[in-house]
Amino acid sequence: MINFDGNLIQDDTKYLNASNRAFSHGDALVETVRILSGKIAFWEDHYLRLMASMRILRMEIPMSFTMEFLQNEITRTIEANNMNEGTASAQFTIYRKIGVDSSTETNAVSFIIQTKQLEAPFYNINTAPYVVDLFKEHYMNTDMLSTIATTNKMLQTVGSIYARENGFQDSLMLNSAKNVVQTLNGNLFLVQGTVIKTPPLKDGCENGVVRKKIIEIVGKLNTYQLEEASISPFELQKADELFVTNTLIGIQPITVYRKAIFKSDVAKDLLGKLNALARLT
Repeated sequence: MINFDGNLIQDDTKYLNASNRAFSHGDALVETVRILSGKIAFWEDHYLRLMASMRILRMEIPMSFTMEFLQNEITRTIEANNMNEGTASAQFTIYRKIGVDSSTETNAVSFIIQTKQLEAPFYNINTAPYVVDLFKEHYMNTDMLSTIATTNKMLQTVGSIYARENGFQDSLMLNSAKNVVQTLNGNLFLVQGTVIKTPPLKDGCENGVVRKKIIEIVGKLNTYQLEEASISPFELQKADELFVTNTLIGIQPITVYRKAIFKSDVAKDLLGKLNALARLT
């Protein structure tokens, strides 16, 4: 079952057409949340990011789009798919409607909620090899649009094909200033000594919720110093650790970049604290 504008319908229902702007224009936002036993992790942060993203795209925010209403719609969809007792994810897609005909523009929106069952109840460290390299064929922009999650994933799609063709699990993305911004799969953190560094939003990285939570966690620790600063490709091989964050995986350590092999001690330490924080929300 999926949730289409508050109506629970079968997955194979034909509810979209070729004029849909998410399909024809890539004019849609995507917010993915992780749910444990019916409880949405970091829901307030996801909701606030979604509202801010809608404002950036000048979408009309319905009066009904309160935090409680959207939470209830996600919960209804999870329950309809019998996923409320385990771990699941929900993808919330908001797209701009077409007007009376396909040539008429409007800022009003529709939404779709899709769910997926997950296995692990909490974030776990994946110890399998995670090899990356730079993707230099195309660059990310440094404007505000790059910081939000949309259905326009052409750059990530091409980068994923490049990674697969070269035997990498992920690729590091560069912006027009040739700084490392993030990976195809999430936000990037670099560890060197007691310094944990991540690119700033002005460099074009996505404003990820787990990125925000890691920044909050590190900011409260005396053992590490957090820096939001540009990362040069030359810094990567000098790092002690590199890791990736996103809502579904939590923290993914990078094991190899070119000739450099990395540890995952800090990633494991932070993952435990991230899980503890997720249980409190």
